[in-house]
Amino acid sequence: MGNISSCCESCFQGRRSQQYEPLLLENEREAVADLLQYLENRATTNFFSGDPLSALTTLSFSDNVDLQRSAALAFAEITEKEVRPVARDTLDPILFLLSSHDAEVQRAASAALGNLAVNTDNKLLIVKLGGLEPLIRQMLSPNVEVQCNAVGCVTNLATHDDNKSKIAKSGALVPLTRLARSKDMRVQRNATGALLNMTHSDENRQQLVNAGAIPVLVSLLNSPDTDVQYYCTTALSNIAVDSLNRKKLAQSEPKLISSLVQLMDSPSLKVQCQAALALRNLASDEKYQLEIVKCDGLQALLRLLQSTYLPLILSSAACVRNVSIHPQNESPIIESGFLQPLINLLSFKENEEVQCHAISTLRNLAASSEKNKGAIVEAGAIQTIKELILEVPVGVQSEMTACVAVLALSDELKSQLLEMGVLEFLIPLTNSPSGEVQGNAAAAIGNLSSKDNRIANDDYSHFNDVWEKPEGGMHDYLYRFLISPDGTFQHIAVWTIVQLLESGDPQLVSNIRNSAKVLPFVRGLSHSRTSTPASSVGTPHSHRSASQSQDDEALLGQQEIVVLARRILEYVEGDEGFASSSVGGSQVQPGSSIGSSQRDHEELRRSVREAFAPGSHR
Repeated sequence: MGNISSCCESCFQGRRSQQYEPLLLENEREAVADLLQYLENRATTNFFSGDPLSALTTLSFSDNVDLQRSAALAFAEITEKEVRPVARDTLDPILFLLSSHDAEVQRAASAALGNLAVNTDNKLLIVKLGGLEPLIRQMLSPNVEVQCNAVGCVTNLATHDDNKSKIAKSGALVPLTRLARSKDMRVQRNATGALLNMTHSDENRQQLVNAGAIPVLVSLLNSPDTDVQYYCTTALSNIAVDSLNRKKLAQSEPKLISSLVQLMDSPSLKVQCQAALALRNLASDEKYQLEIVKCDGLQALLRLLQSTYLPLILSSAACVRNVSIHPQNESPIIESGFLQPLINLLSFKENEEVQCHAISTLRNLAASSEKNKGAIVEAGAIQTIKELILEVPVGVQSEMTACVAVLALSDELKSQLLEMGVLEFLIPLTNSPSGEVQGNAAAAIGNLSSKDNRIANDDYSHFNDVWEKPEGGMHDYLYRFLISPDGTFQHIAVWTIVQLLESGDPQLVSNIRNSAKVLPFVRGLSHSRTSTPASSVGTPHSHRSASQSQDDEALLGQQEIVVLARRILEYVEGDEGFASSSVGGSQVQPGSSIGSSQRDHEELRRSVREAFAPGSHR
């Protein structure tokens, strides 16, 4: 902690040569003699208690500045070599020395205190005993050495969570921010390190912003010192966690993104990593998602994504995931060559988070473009998912099934996906212990069963192939969802049955019509009673409470389930009678409505399709 010259017997013998001994008090002369003896046996001496500490304390509280210097230097050297939890009787003399007007005493005392502040218990006790006030005074000193040691001590104290708010409220942030611009690199490192330590809570981040730290941290991203770059990048990454701070950064720091993009090419791996994490946090906002691409950040992210160093892979994957949220970034990301590396990361079994980021990014890239969906399938994403999905952790399964559900929205890809055997892994996952995995898998099956523009030769044989297997097949899956207490699951089941019936495939129609498990529950759902909550009648929507809106949504969902269930029954039980009840007496063709007007059916199709599409960017 600081550059303190060695303290040995010469410290005191040098004083003797100055012939000041007659000016010393009796107890001070004894303390000098005792301490010389202890220093000769320093390897076996405990300076933190008993007579050795008493001798140091006597010299510390002396009015003689030379004795104070000797005591401060002794404390500095002792604590440089040994740190242990100490009591108040050790800290009191050091804190007293901090208040000295002598720069050398201040320098050595703050170094000793900073050394002791490495210990967790000492961190708390130093602040409790009032150590912050003299440290702040020393940060304002014109002496660079004093500044350096005082700031270094505050940096150590700020690593304890219980101290952070006290430091923030003590008035230390303004001088810390000023010293971050110091021309002395040691002071800069200590000051930026202290600012970083203060960014780990919402309250402290806000106080740091109020102290004017943001422009200082941004300007120091271009520092020639790697440690300063790292501290500032990490501090800004933490500050960017808060949406209000991101807004301030967007308004006041136009060069922030370009600076962070440049740092992803730093020779330091830790700086590269933190730059990507800072960009990830900033990319929670739409503006920054676009700006990262505009500032040519994709190539650096692609390089980091293909690294062999896990922190770089993780940070870049997380950043690309957020950047991919914006629809305008989908094609640039694909055109920059991300597809194959992202698909490769699906097999990154060493880290579940990396797998989740990769598959979620693929889902985002597929969300808004038929072309992108096709490119993702062509790049081999489905084959990789099929190989992995039944073995990966539940969180990854959830993301994978959501991605398949988005890809299955494409009419052009449905047949190809079915040929690739996606039903073989989707059906078992509808019985997953995870409700989210169940829902996503069922949504994917529902999307595969539905087509906006069916034609006569649409092939639904794949649904027949899996009617009874694997694991009970479509039959058991539909049964489980129909009897589920979850209205969303019931909704998915009846919607999917309608789509299968609308296919016109004779075998599918026969399978459903002859199911003793499915039809009784469909019949029960068709008889469900729905009523509008009295409290919402005549109430303008904008004035309804959140609970009323939720009630309305639940009611609408239940009404749709009833309508769909009745359509199923009209189809499977109406037989020829169904045809005569349809508009114009026409035969039911693939894609036609069942027992309702075409307009109502299309509205219902749209509402369910939206519910089935976990492809909203995230």
